[in-house]
Amino acid sequence: MKFTFKQFIVPNFGKRLAFMLPAVILMGVFVSILVEIGWGTDPASFMNLNIASTLGWGLGNTEVLVYGFMLIFTFIFGAEMIGFGTLANMILIGYVIDLCRWIWKNIGFAQFIYDASFAVRAVIFAATLLCFVVVASIYINAQMGVAPYDAIPNILSGWWTKIPFAIIRICFDLAAVGVGVIAGKLNPEGIQGSIVGSILMSLLLGPVISLVGKPLKKIL
Repeated sequence: MKFTFKQFIVPNFGKRLAFMLPAVILMGVFVSILVEIGWGTDPASFMNLNIASTLGWGLGNTEVLVYGFMLIFTFIFGAEMIGFGTLANMILIGYVIDLCRWIWKNIGFAQFIYDASFAVRAVIFAATLLCFVVVASIYINAQMGVAPYDAIPNILSGWWTKIPFAIIRICFDLAAVGVGVIAGKLNPEGIQGSIVGSILMSLLLGPVISLVGKPLKKIL
């Protein structure tokens, strides 16, 4: 299918945009808290965080660069998946994370997390992860385009039809974690975030987001 700007205008555009845009912003907010806790993030954020740290860039600029390359691939092989949600994801989330981490540092929230007991950190982590799953499900089910990172597994699934999509997605997420580890190894400051936590999220986030998304489809 060829790209056309008409695909940006989906049915119930206003309603879907009203759900999608805040969801994307909140994804950035919740990922920023996961980064501060340091127990792992979604695979894409882990990869981009380590690339950003190694390059000495902000996460926002790094995500625009990385997702820009992925968007070219998507434009060539899966143009029908591009929409407002695609651009919102690749442009907003990284800058929201950068802004929130600056805020957390200046209001003392980052230090509070660092000094908190294991139990307090666990509660914050669990609550933040749950909120992230909910807003990610809202973003996905708004159906206003697929993030460049999410588009590639869909494209590969169309090529390799005999392999279940879940396997392709998990392998792609694990590859992203691997890229993050390699970038972290090149960084004098070492790997940013938890490898184990990000691997666990590679295995669990997809099924959980799908589960949470089922009741949301009725609303969206």
